[in-house]
Amino acid sequence: MKYGFVIPSGDARTVADLAKTAESAGWDAIFVWEPVWGIDAWISLTAAAMQTERIRLGTMITPISRMRPWKLASETATLDNLSGGRVILGVGLGAVDTGFKAFGEVTDRKARAELLDEGLDILTGLWRGQPFRYSGKHYQIEECDFFPPPPPLQQPRIPIWMVGAWNWPKSMERVLRYDGLLPNVLDANKVHQPLTPEAVADMSAFMQEKKPNEPFDIVVEGETPEDKPEVAAELVRPYAQAGATWWLEARWQVPRSAEGAQLVAERVRQGPPSVFSNR
Repeated sequence: MKYGFVIPSGDARTVADLAKTAESAGWDAIFVWEPVWGIDAWISLTAAAMQTERIRLGTMITPISRMRPWKLASETATLDNLSGGRVILGVGLGAVDTGFKAFGEVTDRKARAELLDEGLDILTGLWRGQPFRYSGKHYQIEECDFFPPPPPLQQPRIPIWMVGAWNWPKSMERVLRYDGLLPNVLDANKVHQPLTPEAVADMSAFMQEKKPNEPFDIVVEGETPEDKPEVAAELVRPYAQAGATWWLEARWQVPRSAEGAQLVAERVRQGPPSVFSNR
């Protein structure tokens, strides 16, 4: 299992400083959220790349439905080359209550799903390089040979982690096209349920059946106590044993204040849970 830290707030300098601290403390990745209006995720991750050498850099999450896919393709490929191949792209529909309506973004779920799928087609197509053409419901693209950028350093592509509703066939069909699952567990009435190790074991078995011998990440978010390493290990270990490949320390409820920033920085310095003896 690998360990990432989701930085809930802070400007680009804060993200860069925390990324440097996280790398020294043994975390495997840092993630930032991508707001409709706010601190730019890709500038923050670029600042982090310039302060680090090993730690991976990603988003939690990027809602592609409200973006120009070619701009996102440029940003991700540029950062992947700058960082030496350390980008992870987390994607999903996004939360409409974060400003979608205020800025005139598409809020209809079906339309956002269509834009997500077409956007990913374009993103991955442009990463592969020219010639590239695309004809979809929402986007029409012709070949463009005007100074195309180099492809991402990571091949066959930058890893894409997809938010997916477990175990809903249409959602999982989309997940299977990419490289990782950010799971939402929904019951028969589409009501969110807690993510349990038992559910992760089912996901792992499903992925092994559908994508045998292919690398694929199952990502779990949660919080571990900073001052009780034994408790933290006991909390995370069942998910690792069930087949989760990443634990993301995500403290979304920390106040966006100096006190909250201090709490986040302290947890980063303490490092990831020591679930297995080789960490």
